[in-house]
Amino acid sequence: MTLALFSKLLAIVLVVVLGWVVGRLRWLGDEQADPARVLAHAAFYLFAPALLFRTTARIELATLPWHMLAAFFVPTVGLLLLVYAWNRWQRTRHPERPAALAATRAITVSFGNSVQIGIPLAAALFGEAGLGLHLTLVSLHALVLLTVLTALVESDLAREQGGANRWAMLRLTLRNTVVHPVVLPVLAGLLWNVTGWALPGPVDEVLHVLGSAVVPLCLTLIGMSLAYLGWPRSLRGALSLVLLKMVLHPLGVLAVAYGVFGLRGLALNVVVMMASLPSGSNALLFAQRYRVAEAEVTAATVVSTLLVAGSVPLWMSLLAIIPP
Repeated sequence: MTLALFSKLLAIVLVVVLGWVVGRLRWLGDEQADPARVLAHAAFYLFAPALLFRTTARIELATLPWHMLAAFFVPTVGLLLLVYAWNRWQRTRHPERPAALAATRAITVSFGNSVQIGIPLAAALFGEAGLGLHLTLVSLHALVLLTVLTALVESDLAREQGGANRWAMLRLTLRNTVVHPVVLPVLAGLLWNVTGWALPGPVDEVLHVLGSAVVPLCLTLIGMSLAYLGWPRSLRGALSLVLLKMVLHPLGVLAVAYGVFGLRGLALNVVVMMASLPSGSNALLFAQRYRVAEAEVTAATVVSTLLVAGSVPLWMSLLAIIPP
């Protein structure tokens, strides 16, 4: 690991620690004031939508490497649906579990920290060419995964609220999926994209400023949530999520990308590295929004982030011995 990469990882950990200090000392208020949730709502309803709209509005759809994208997103969405389905089935045995738990665990094992950790890793490991491929994955990362996950969780909540009326449940699911702080800016950004118009300068700058706040705010929130919520009483659930994210996710992407899509060389390295990243802070925002498994998701995010310094070199070493 290069000194520059180590410095990036250390900076991420230190920002999380600062968030923990702020929460521990109650500088923003105590548990009754719930400042972590207030900041999470600001991120979810203001800063993240700005980032998502600007990203999707600026994607060059015609030049996307669809073969590589499929090699990453097919196994990733497959893992997401597998974890979701397992937790849905578990809820039939434990009906007291929250309806949003299945989707929240699914995002924790499938949505990686592709920006704060992924970008410096890609630049350090693969140079400019690899970074370009990684940024292509990043441009669709939230669009694909958050849209699928939002539809799943809103369907579960609508099923719980709508009872036996299937059409009422379908209408509620569609409305809550589209009119949502994640999906709506993505759809609006795609609509703007197909017009071919450039974003007006002042509008683009406002969106850039708002979107830039997502990274430090989410990292700080991880530390604050850890201070307010503490570690979960049992780490079994969090460690299971870490194992799925750091081992099964990259293994599945490697198998499908190499064996099914025939990916080789730099593209294969980039998609496997992307899959081996720790859980992203969007998982915590998801848990905060739906008020479910917040301590578990926080613990999984922290642990997987600490493990990335060893896990990524192991995956890169494995890729080095795979025949071309």
